[in-house]
Amino acid sequence: MKSSFPFRVGLFGIGLEAYWPQFSGLKSRLEGYLGKVEDRLRGHGAGVENLGLIDSPEKALDAGHRLQRADVDLVFLYVTTYALSSTVLPVIQRARVPVIVLNLQPTAAIDYASFNRKNDIGEMTGEWLAYCSACPVPEIANVFNRACIPFHQVTGCLDGDPAVWAEIDAWLDAARVANVMFHNRLGIMGHYYGGMLDIYSDLTQHCVHFGGHMEIIEVDELADLRRQVGSREISARVRLMRRTFAVDKGCQMDDLTNSARTSVALDRLIDRHKLGSLAYYYKGTGNPENESAISSIIVGTSLLTARHVPVAGEMEIKNVQAMKIMDSFGAGGSFTEYYAVDFNDDIVLMGHDGPGHIAIAEGKTKVKPLKVYHGKVGRGLSVEMSVRHGPVTLLSVVQTVDGHLELLAAQGESVPGPILEIGNTNSRYRFKIGARQFMSDWNSHGPAHHCAVGVGHIADRIEKLGSLLEMKVSIVC
Repeated sequence: MKSSFPFRVGLFGIGLEAYWPQFSGLKSRLEGYLGKVEDRLRGHGAGVENLGLIDSPEKALDAGHRLQRADVDLVFLYVTTYALSSTVLPVIQRARVPVIVLNLQPTAAIDYASFNRKNDIGEMTGEWLAYCSACPVPEIANVFNRACIPFHQVTGCLDGDPAVWAEIDAWLDAARVANVMFHNRLGIMGHYYGGMLDIYSDLTQHCVHFGGHMEIIEVDELADLRRQVGSREISARVRLMRRTFAVDKGCQMDDLTNSARTSVALDRLIDRHKLGSLAYYYKGTGNPENESAISSIIVGTSLLTARHVPVAGEMEIKNVQAMKIMDSFGAGGSFTEYYAVDFNDDIVLMGHDGPGHIAIAEGKTKVKPLKVYHGKVGRGLSVEMSVRHGPVTLLSVVQTVDGHLELLAAQGESVPGPILEIGNTNSRYRFKIGARQFMSDWNSHGPAHHCAVGVGHIADRIEKLGSLLEMKVSIVC
């Protein structure tokens, strides 16, 4: 679900008020540099609160209040020239959000020959001060450390430095995902799969670390919504399923219509509670309506996951959080676990029954009939897919012995080859450190046996998200 709270960042430059009457044109030049940064930030899709150049303690105090009123998620401090740390500290103290220090000089180097040909020492000094961004950064860092204010730095050039803008884009992505997670409404429907001790989690800690809201939902509500679905809606959803999936010839019409009914009801459940993600598990034994609702849920939850409402089975709350993070980064985020190892090819087979992220599938996802769901009640339709071939990132939200949450990630490749054609999601993954070392290193961090897999290599963005959320991040490869 799209958040009604826009993603906004604050931006300000700094300078020394005493410079402006001394060096003609310096202030307007620095304001021009600040405008370039603003344009690039807006080009990323962020709303920008540009406070301009802050050059006195009085303006700094006012700027802090302005940022607080603007409700920004992140602040970019562009160090344009030397400035007193007293023009910085009040801004960040009042804003109370993470700060990125941009230590960016205009170009890679001063043109020494042109600079030294100038006859006016004042003009030369003004030119130097336009390149003096590095000078006050240690002072600012010193004050931030003594004030216990976490900060992050980007160092380089304003122009002609792609690495700088790639890093800034990554910080923007991470802050945007943090915003999504803070406003996300996570539905929790049913109960845990009994005995999976690793997936039990502290819901309060999830709210503390990520923000968001946990909405507890009864399966009976889904069953009631199923009763209200009409035949026309069912027919339309069956047509959608046939367009979206490669439906196996063995699928019976009764199973297709039952899955379609549940899919429509799920959409209504999501809309009613304004959910951005859902974790579920339920047996329904002794209640035919509830059992039918849960046993016919896989197709509908796969459709939802592809529409940016990730759904995790087995009540895996930690993992649906990981799936939401991956999806918010634009990488997808499919529910997965170890399936087997192919030591001949040095790959790990990973997949899961239940929902799959069909938007990141290699080819068209198949729908197959299953007479049993292994380890679960009922029978019906399931999805079979592999994650798109190419670079992938795995992410797990790990609960530690002291109850805190951490992020665990790995980068690898989804590679072609034979999979287990059993009506489940499953893929072949290769890691630079090899299958044996990957599993040993991954397991050593004590994650639950589930994780989320998405396309692309985004470990750098996950690290930045962890920094913004003040969560430990471990990258195994």
